[in-house]
Amino acid sequence: MSQAAVETHVKEVAAKSTPATNELKAIILAAGKEAITSDGQPLVLQPLGDRSILDCVVQNALQVVSPKDIYLVVGYRQDDVRSALGKGKYHYVEQVNPLGTGHAVLQAMDKLKEFHGNVLILYGDTPLFRPASIRGLLNRHNLRKASLTLLTAVVDRALPYGRIIRDADGEIIDIVEQSEASAKVREIRELNVGAYVINAEALASALQKLTPSARDGEYRLTDCVHELIRSGLRVESYQLYDQDEVQGINTPEDLTHAEFILQKRLYRPRRQEEQNMVAFGTGGWRAIIGEGFTMHNVRRLCQALCNEITRQGQEKRGVIIGYDRRFLSKQAGEAAAEVFAGNNIPTLLLPEDAPTPLITYATAIKDSAYGLAFTASHNPPEWNGLKVFHGDGSLLLDHETRQIEAETNALTTNDVIKLELDLALEAGVVKKQDFTNEYVDAVEKLIDLDAIRKAGLKVIVDPMYGVGQLTLGTVLTEARCRVTFIHERHNPLFGGRSPAPNLEALRLLSSQMQEDGYDVGLAMDGDADRIAIVDEKGQYISINDILLLLYWYLHEVRGEKGGVVRNLSTTHLLDRLAKALGEKCYETPVGFKHIVSGMLNHNALLGGESSGGLTIRGHILGKDGIFASALVVEMLARTGQKISELLERVYAISGRLYTLEEGIAATPEMRIDVPKRMKEAPTSHIGPYKVIDISHIDGTKILLENDNWALLRFSGTEPLLRLSVEADTPEKAKELIEWLRQFVTA
Repeated sequence: MSQAAVETHVKEVAAKSTPATNELKAIILAAGKEAITSDGQPLVLQPLGDRSILDCVVQNALQVVSPKDIYLVVGYRQDDVRSALGKGKYHYVEQVNPLGTGHAVLQAMDKLKEFHGNVLILYGDTPLFRPASIRGLLNRHNLRKASLTLLTAVVDRALPYGRIIRDADGEIIDIVEQSEASAKVREIRELNVGAYVINAEALASALQKLTPSARDGEYRLTDCVHELIRSGLRVESYQLYDQDEVQGINTPEDLTHAEFILQKRLYRPRRQEEQNMVAFGTGGWRAIIGEGFTMHNVRRLCQALCNEITRQGQEKRGVIIGYDRRFLSKQAGEAAAEVFAGNNIPTLLLPEDAPTPLITYATAIKDSAYGLAFTASHNPPEWNGLKVFHGDGSLLLDHETRQIEAETNALTTNDVIKLELDLALEAGVVKKQDFTNEYVDAVEKLIDLDAIRKAGLKVIVDPMYGVGQLTLGTVLTEARCRVTFIHERHNPLFGGRSPAPNLEALRLLSSQMQEDGYDVGLAMDGDADRIAIVDEKGQYISINDILLLLYWYLHEVRGEKGGVVRNLSTTHLLDRLAKALGEKCYETPVGFKHIVSGMLNHNALLGGESSGGLTIRGHILGKDGIFASALVVEMLARTGQKISELLERVYAISGRLYTLEEGIAATPEMRIDVPKRMKEAPTSHIGPYKVIDISHIDGTKILLENDNWALLRFSGTEPLLRLSVEADTPEKAKELIEWLRQFVTA
C-alpha cells in the first residue's frame, strides 16, 4: 500500500470513529436556585479547588466541544454566573421560570432547531466526573450508533438516584426514580448518575411530548429519558467504576467531601502520566517509563526550556546534555538535542553515559544556559527523568520549575521544533564533547592525592550498575589505591532493584569487606551523586555519620572554617558539632537546591542531606558522590585511622543520637488525611516528652528537648510517606516512630 493510500485509509477510519466537533453540542444546566451560603451565592459558583463547581463541569465539556458549542442554561443570579464564566465565551440561555430540568433543556434546544448532531447534557452541580468518563460516554455513543447513551454507576451505598432497570439480555428498559421505587427496586445498585449524550432530533421529539409532573408541576429531564428508552430507539450506557464521581453537591457537607475527592485525585500516583502532564519534584522531573516518561514529553519539556532561553536572549550560551545508563536515557538525550538544535541553540551532547556531577561540572565551566541530565537517580529501574541545572550548576528553584511545567503542559506536538540529529551534527549546531578528563582533574585538585598514595589503602567500590566507575576508578587508581569494583557492568535494570545505596542493597559489599580485608567500602547511586560507605568491619555507616565525620575532618584536619547546611530530615548532631567548633548549622527544606542556596547565603563549608548527597564550598553547586567518596579515602589516609575509630573520636565531641526512618507507600487519601490528623493532634507533648516547637517548612517536624525530633513528610520524588525520628536512645527512637505511625494507621 502506498503512503498516500495509507493516509487515506487512516483518515477514513478516523472519520468513522471520531465525531467532528461540529457534530456535538453541550448543554449545561445551571439555573437552579440552590444556595448553601448565607450570602445567597449560587451553588454552582461555590469554590471547589482552584475553580468553581460550574467551571469544573464546563472544563469537562471543553475536552469534547469548543466554547462556541456550549449552551449554559442560567436563571438564578444569572448575571453572577455570566460574569464568573465570561460573557463572551459561551452561549447563555435564560430559563425565566424554574419549571424543571426538562424545561431547561427545552429552552436550550430552541436555539438548536437546525442542529442534527448529538447533544451532551451535564448538570452544573455534578463536577466530579473524570475527563475520561465523559470521553468514554461519547465514544460508546458514537461507536454503538446509539440515540441515547447515559452514564451509570454501580455503588455500594444508598443514594437518591434513579435505578437502572435491565431485561434478561442486559438491555436498559427503564429508569425508576428513587421517590417512585419499591423496596425491591431500591435494592438495585446501578444508578443513573445524570449525564447523557442524545441525538438532537430524538431529544427534540421527546421534549415535545413532555408533560408536567403531577407531584410538583415540573418538567423533568428524566421523564424525557424514559420516553426515549420506551420508544424503541437504541439506548446504551457507559459505566463509571470510581464511586467518587457520583458525588453531587447540594449541601455544605457535600462540598467538603467533594473538596476531599478533588484533593485526593491531585495526589494519585499516575495522575500526571494519565493526563500527559510533566511535574517536577524535589529532584527534577521523574516518571514511569512509557507512562509519563515518553519522548513526546521529553520534547515538549525541552521546547519549553528553549522558549525560556529564547525569551531571555541566551541562545549563544547553548546547553549541555548528558545521560546515565537507564533505559531510554541516551535516546532521550538525543531527542532533546534535536529540539535545541531546531530552536537554533548550540548544544554539546556528551558522547557516552556520564555521572550527574560531571554534567553539573560541565554546565558550570561552560556557563551554559542550561545543563540537562537524563536520569531518575536512585528511583526503581522502571523510572526515568530529567534534572535541569542553571549555568552555575545549581538546580532550578521551585518558582522556575512551576513556570516550565505550566508551559510544557500547554504545548502540543505541533509546537515542538526539532532538527534531526544527523543534520544537526553535520551543521555543527550539535557537537559531541567529552568532559571526563576535566571533571577528574577538578576533583583531584580538591583531594590530597599524595597523602592517599602514601597510605596504600585497599578500597572496594559498588557503583550499583550506574555511571560512577570510570571517574571514581580513575581518581583512586591515580592515587595508587588498590581498587576492586562490583556491580560495575552496564545493566539498565540495576539488578532488578532500585540503585539506592542503602543497607539492604549493600549486603554483598559488606560481606566482601569482611572476607577480603578492605579499608573501606564505597557505594554510589545510579547517577553517582549520592554516597554510602561500609567500614573496615563491614558495618554500614549512615550518611548522617558520614556528614558528621567529613565536617569534622574538613574543619579540624584540613583547617577549613565555615558553617554547615543540612535539610530538616538530617541529623542534629551536625548542630551540636558546629556549635562545639564555634560555627553554625543551618536547616533547609528537603531538596539539594535548598542546600546549595543555604551554602551560598552563609558561605558554608559543607552542605549535605540524609539521603546521601553532599558537596563542599569551592566545588560544584550540586551533590557529588564521586568527590565525596574520594574525600572519605583522603580522610582515612591523612588521619591514619579507621572509620570506626574516627566515629568514636567525633562522638566524643557531639554525643550520640539515634535515627530511624521508614517509607510507607502513600495513597492519595493519605496525602489529605495525614496532615489533617497531625494538625488535630495535641501539640504540647509526645507521650511523656515535651514539645518545644513545631516546624511546617516541609511536612510536619516536631522538635523535642535535647535535639530530639520527629518528622512526617511526603516524598517529592516517589509516592512515599517518610517517617523520620532522632532520639537519645534507640528505644526512644522506636517510641517516636510508633507515635508517628498512628497518623498513618488510625
